Amino acid sequence: MKEINAADFQQEVLNGGKVVLDFYSTECPPCEALAPKFEAMAELYGEKIKFLKIFRQGNRELATELGVSSSPTLLFFENGKQILDTISGGIKKSEIVERLDKMLSPNEVTAIKANQKKTVSEYDVAILGGGPAGLTAGIYLGQAKIKTVLIDPALPGGYMGITHQVSNYPGFEQPQPGFMLAHYMSEQAKHTGIDFKVAVDITSVDLEKKEIVIDELETIKARKIIIATGTSPNTMNAPGEKEFKGKGISYCATCDAKYFVDKDVTVIGGGNSAVEEAQFITKFARKVTMVHQFDKLTANQTAIEHLQSNEKISVLYEHEPRKFEKRDGKMITTVENLKTKEMYELEADGVFVFVGFKPNVSVLGNSLPELDNWGYIKTNEDRQTSLPDIYAVGDIIGKKYRQITTAVADGTIAAMTISKEL
Repeated sequence: MKEINAADFQQEVLNGGKVVLDFYSTECPPCEALAPKFEAMAELYGEKIKFLKIFRQGNRELATELGVSSSPTLLFFENGKQILDTISGGIKKSEIVERLDKMLSPNEVTAIKANQKKTVSEYDVAILGGGPAGLTAGIYLGQAKIKTVLIDPALPGGYMGITHQVSNYPGFEQPQPGFMLAHYMSEQAKHTGIDFKVAVDITSVDLEKKEIVIDELETIKARKIIIATGTSPNTMNAPGEKEFKGKGISYCATCDAKYFVDKDVTVIGGGNSAVEEAQFITKFARKVTMVHQFDKLTANQTAIEHLQSNEKISVLYEHEPRKFEKRDGKMITTVENLKTKEMYELEADGVFVFVGFKPNVSVLGNSLPELDNWGYIKTNEDRQTSLPDIYAVGDIIGKKYRQITTAVADGTIAAMTISKEL
């Protein structure tokens, strides 16, 4: 696989036949998660399609010209013209394959698929999710010499891995970058000897059979499964939000704030994530305008006090976004004043959305454990679910507080329970 820069674009891309181009960044967990998938696809499709990478931070002018405003972003070209739709953010392998197959003839696709072989692996425990809860469970199970595999569609760390800093995790005198905490935990788990299957697509999950299929090719069978799939950022489903995701709207300050040096940014939300990430964005941006639906922020008081002392941040209370548009390279957010019902527009260079989270249960197939009224998994004090030999830990379960520390506790409890049973 070849890495290019803007000077190579004409020759390598526009004159390169069939090309897929990856705009990546440093300190970008979704970029790191994409890298092994991109390399695997290059091995399979490389004879028919050219795979190229370009460093977005070093080629900003070209990225802007092509409308790339999020990392990673994949663009597809054929005979000098951009084809198909752009994909960005947490890119799934299946999304890449779908587009690559459209660039080839049916016979070429069939020939490529024939080179892929299916396998079966057996374990005592499969951990589905590599956030702090899953990693902690892996550490305890590995130290107990129980054959364990940890499976995650991204890199280990979960949402912690894309949080710019964590100030309340015990054992560290100073706030730690989220990606470093993720690194420490995952390396500790690896040292125990458990297997890692990360940056994979989870094709299917059958909790009754205790089988997990990844990348459509490998079936993992386990005696017990720990669900640690966590949560995902909520979207607002406002007009324009889906269309401009990765093209002006971002959900990851760690990934994309660095591209808004001396620019104006709109942040949607007023909870802990929104407040903390807004402050991080001000390290780069000239001005941040927060849009919050309530009459006061819902973050912790320490975070609120820090925000209120930051002269770069202003807050529109009792406002909600109603529509997103892009005009002349600017993101236009139409907001409604909830008290007066007045509608008006905010202009910025980019929009960041932090409006809470939803439980990741859709990946679990049809045989779900019992859920609470909010869609989270119910467990007993040992983190056992309503299904035999199925456990759940971390943010995916119904509980009052969702913190890294409570996730670590959940992983400990489930792993110790399983260790005694096995």
